[in-house]
Amino acid sequence: AGYCTHIEIDFNADGSVTVTDDGRGIPVDTHSKTGKSALETVLTVLHAGGKFGGGGYKVSGGLHGVGVSVVNALSEWVEVTVFRDKKEYRQRFERGTPVTELTSKPIKENRTGTSLRFFPDTVIFTSGIEFDCDTIASRLRELAYLNAGVKVTLTDNRLELLKRETPRIETYCYEGGIREYIAYMNNDKQPLHEDIIYISGERSNVQIEVALQWCTDAYSDTILGFANNIRTIDGGTHLEGLKTVLTRTLNTIARKRNKLKEGEANLGGENIREGLTAVISAKVPDPEFEGQTKTRLGNPEVRGIVDSLVGEALTEYLEFNPGIADAVIEKAIQAFKAAEAARRARDLVRRK
Repeated sequence: AGYCTHIEIDFNADGSVTVTDDGRGIPVDTHSKTGKSALETVLTVLHAGGKFGGGGYKVSGGLHGVGVSVVNALSEWVEVTVFRDKKEYRQRFERGTPVTELTSKPIKENRTGTSLRFFPDTVIFTSGIEFDCDTIASRLRELAYLNAGVKVTLTDNRLELLKRETPRIETYCYEGGIREYIAYMNNDKQPLHEDIIYISGERSNVQIEVALQWCTDAYSDTILGFANNIRTIDGGTHLEGLKTVLTRTLNTIARKRNKLKEGEANLGGENIREGLTAVISAKVPDPEFEGQTKTRLGNPEVRGIVDSLVGEALTEYLEFNPGIADAVIEKAIQAFKAAEAARRARDLVRRK
């Protein structure tokens, strides 16, 4: 994490896939527990990736630590090339088992990184091994937004399948990170404020990034949560912390700016979030994912970190930008009044 600047994904004409990066390269020295090279261990042993045992990465994007070893197990063959220490290392695996020794040869350039080519096993994937380019492109775009400045290139060389003469090539690179993600999602909406509110910080080794923008022509909220680049569709402590701090901060500012009078009820969270598009990305060193599909972040400490970090930064931002604060509060008050009117109308109909 933090070393790679370019990742290339190639769908090859023969049905195989090549993934290449310019990171540090998978280590090749002998692994203390297995006696094999670290490269072979990572490809053949579950839970042997860089995120286990500490010290490898500050945070990493996987869930279970079974990524590349599972790709190996489910492939007819895998060929790995590692560039590090002015050498090129190669090894081939078939159905999860190494069929060659790790070989090395010196190279002149000081290149680093890993290139892995794999061919899915048709014995396991009996219904076909064609990758859906659109599905993968969508996930790669998401990853590029979440990792500002990292360039991701997708090349589809399956010309027969594409029914075209040239490969499909797409490149994603967003220097603005999740701010650009918000702009992309709000592309066809009417923003309440042009400036996308962006907050980032780190506490107790947990990195938090938040981007927010309210729109006038939206009456629900769109809040996307990510933990270590994994989309947490079932929410979690990072999203709970964000919702709590938005409600508290905006109510406090509404009272300070005399938009809510003494004795008036606080605005509800759903009123404040009406029309909001938000992305929160948490990078947690030891994530606890909950639920069968691991799509909910469970770390209790993240809630408090989000609350305090976002609370301080958002309060400061809205005090420096009173026009934006007033616009968001006015919209929330309108939402509250509309909800009250709807409730009264419902009660009236029921009483009849």
